[in-house]
Amino acid sequence: MQGGSSGIGYGLKYQARCISDVQADTDHTSFITGTLSLREENEVHLLRLSSGGTELICEGLFSHPNEIWDLSSCPFDQRIFSTVFSTGESFGAAVWQIPELYGQLNSPQLERIASLDGHVGKVNCILWWPSGRNDKLISIDDENLFLWSLDCSRKAAQVQSKESAGMLHYLSGGAWDPHDVNAVAATCESSVQFWDLRTMKKTSSIECGHVRDVDYDTRKMHILVTAEDESGIHIWDLRMPKVPINELRGHSHWTCAVTCNPEYEGLILSGGTDSTVNFWFASTSSDEFTSGSSVVASPTQKLDPLLYSFNDYEDSVYGLAWSSREPWIFASLSYDGRVVVESVKPYLPRT
Repeated sequence: MQGGSSGIGYGLKYQARCISDVQADTDHTSFITGTLSLREENEVHLLRLSSGGTELICEGLFSHPNEIWDLSSCPFDQRIFSTVFSTGESFGAAVWQIPELYGQLNSPQLERIASLDGHVGKVNCILWWPSGRNDKLISIDDENLFLWSLDCSRKAAQVQSKESAGMLHYLSGGAWDPHDVNAVAATCESSVQFWDLRTMKKTSSIECGHVRDVDYDTRKMHILVTAEDESGIHIWDLRMPKVPINELRGHSHWTCAVTCNPEYEGLILSGGTDSTVNFWFASTSSDEFTSGSSVVASPTQKLDPLLYSFNDYEDSVYGLAWSSREPWIFASLSYDGRVVVESVKPYLPRT
C-alpha cells in the first residue's frame, strides 16, 4: 500500500539530514532537528506536537555555528543534545544545552557544555547511554571509537578510553545495544563490527552490503537491523550471524536510514534516496507473532511486511525518529528541510 502523506508538515530554512526524538520530554511529543548549510548560519529547531495532534509548533529556534551532520537528544535531560558538525574543512563534536528560559528570550543562545576533541578525520556520530541517567557517551570517527565521561555541572568531557578500528577499516556510524550497555555495533563499509566497551576490543562482526545505518530492536535481545545501499534492509539474529533471518527490499534506490519502534516488536521505518519512507511489520523470529508486545494477534496470518509507503517527498529522506512518548508517531526529515510527523495507526494490520 502506498500513497501521499496525511501528516503534519514543518519547513526548515535550509537543507537538513538529522532529527531526534526528545525522549526526556515526558509531557509533550517533541523532536529536535538541525540544518546543513555551508554558507549560512545554521539553526536548531525544537518542535512540539500540539495537544490536539494537529500542529507542529516551533518551541525554540537557536543558532548553531556550523553544518550539522548528526544530532541526538540526551535521553535524561530534554535541554541537552549533541551535534556533529563541519566547518567545511574539518569536523567537530559537542554537547549543548538549551537555556532554561529560552521561551522568554529574544535571541536565546545555545550553551556549549563540552567539546569532544581529539578526533582524526571525519566524526560520524555520537551515541548516548541507551537507558536511564548516565555520564557515558560514545563518539565514532573514521578510524576510532571513543568512550567519554560527561560532567554537565563542570562543563567538561574526558576520554575514558579510545581504540582504533585498525588498518583499512573506516567506521561510519553505530548503535549502542539497549540490552547490553557494554556492547556497541559500529558500521564499517561492508560489515558491522561489535565492540566490548570493557576491553575496547572487537568481539565479532557480520558481513553485509555497504551499510548506511544500523539499529537494535529495543524490545528483543540479539536482534539488529541494517540499512544497506542496494540490498535494502537486513534483520539479523546475532546468535546466528552468518546470514540475515529476514530481508526487506522496499526501496528503489539506496536505503539511508532505519529505526525500530521503541515499544512494539517488528515495527520498522526506513528512508531512502528514492524519496520514500517505508513502514514495515517484519518477523524477527519464528515465534515473533506470539509475543505479548506484538501488534498482530494471529500467529498464522501471513502479511506483506510492507504496510505502507509514504512517497510524496521531493528529496532523499535521511532522518527518521519514532516518538518514545507516543510510539505510533514518527517524524521524518527530507534533505530539502521538510519535517513531517505521521501516525502509523491507520496502516496497522487489522486483527
